[in-house]
Amino acid sequence: MLASDFTHVRAWVFDLDNTLYPPAARLFDQIEVRMTAYVMDTLGVDRDRADHLRRYYWQEHGTTLAGLMREHDVDPGPYLTDVHNISLDHLDPDPTLAARIRALPGRRIVYTNGCAPYAERVLAARGLSGLFDAVYGVEHADFHPKPDQGAFDRVFARDGLDPRVGAMFEDEPRNLAVPHAMGMKTVHVAEAPVAGAHIHHHTDDLSGFLTRLVG
Repeated sequence: MLASDFTHVRAWVFDLDNTLYPPAARLFDQIEVRMTAYVMDTLGVDRDRADHLRRYYWQEHGTTLAGLMREHDVDPGPYLTDVHNISLDHLDPDPTLAARIRALPGRRIVYTNGCAPYAERVLAARGLSGLFDAVYGVEHADFHPKPDQGAFDRVFARDGLDPRVGAMFEDEPRNLAVPHAMGMKTVHVAEAPVAGAHIHHHTDDLSGFLTRLVG
């Protein structure tokens, strides 16, 4: 029954962080530390205020970067370089996941709210380089972040992707609302399921889920 729900899919779109690697790697913990430091330095506030603003910007604007850009006209380039300058030592290659992704029929894409160079580093560390037809970062959406409709519109238009034959894999539930509305199959990749009409499937094991699709 699961496989039959994806027989029409010819565009497989994967988020990056906590989707193509397990949350136990805790890479985003490193990124959050660097984001807080960047907010402190840029706005001249203390750590508590910077932490508050980082969370507020994420909630109100989709990402910390979007909030800094919209409320403080911050240049996104240096920010993206700085906050993604982290260690990837906790990532290991995943040959099983690589084989399952390689077996997917059609176009395979990574789309992250991070930047594409960071995504390429993560893919290399996971042994997933060369498996994807395109890797899109927030820069390819003119720095509009998921979950904004405009972000998906920009990236999908750039790729020529038809959402009606697409599937979206994502750890953040709110980022699946727009893909669902566009006609994509949506898969929430996380330890615990979240109820929502915009979520078709949930898995805590991406490799296992893809195995059920491709054998």
